[in-house]
Amino acid sequence: MLVAGVFAGGINTVVGSGTLVTFPVLLAVGYPPVVANVSNTVGLVPGSISGAIGYREELAGQRERVMRLGTASLLGGLTGAVLLLTLPESAFEAIVPVLIALALVLVVLQPRLSRMVAERRTRARPHGGPLLWTGIYGTGVYGGYFGAAQGIILLALMGIAMPDEDLQRLNALKNVLAAIVNGVAAVIFIFVADVAWLPAVLLAVGAAAGGQLGAKIGKRLSPALLRGVIVVVGVAAIVQLVA
Repeated sequence: MLVAGVFAGGINTVVGSGTLVTFPVLLAVGYPPVVANVSNTVGLVPGSISGAIGYREELAGQRERVMRLGTASLLGGLTGAVLLLTLPESAFEAIVPVLIALALVLVVLQPRLSRMVAERRTRARPHGGPLLWTGIYGTGVYGGYFGAAQGIILLALMGIAMPDEDLQRLNALKNVLAAIVNGVAAVIFIFVADVAWLPAVLLAVGAAAGGQLGAKIGKRLSPALLRGVIVVVGVAAIVQLVA
């Protein structure tokens, strides 16, 4: 669990999809799916915070953006956590591969779509506009419920809605938004759900270390290489979920 936490914290900071490493490990050691999902969310929160801290330089000048989009993530994470505790687990799992596949298509087409958006835009939208806010909220719902590859979806949405922004700065913003989603969901789970605390603590320690490691690696990647990593991780996520 500790090693899985390090890897998940690192990959979440660089791209996302760390849950696809830790969730199967929790299942493999015998925890029921809902308990595994809840414990995984609680355990990965320190990794999200650690990754955001590692990207603090890229967050400079994005305070207002964090406040606006962070509200969407907060409300979305809250909604998703409530859904996890009230709906059948199969309801969301069926659509997870579809959501990841859609995110990968958006990432691949992002440069072309960004140019199209820029050509049609009459004025700059430094915060992405209401459609991005809605998309961030929807991603937060998904992240609060299951969370696998929410980072990929966030990067895809923000890359299209804010085409003039550097991908590394968007990655920094993604880490903050993911931390908000995971954090609010974890608070709810701690009070009203069954958390397996030993693996959650091990995941937390590993993910915190992995977040710092991922920040150092991720900031050295070019936008093209980072986009390639996103696609590779996303395809692996789809294969694992379908299998």
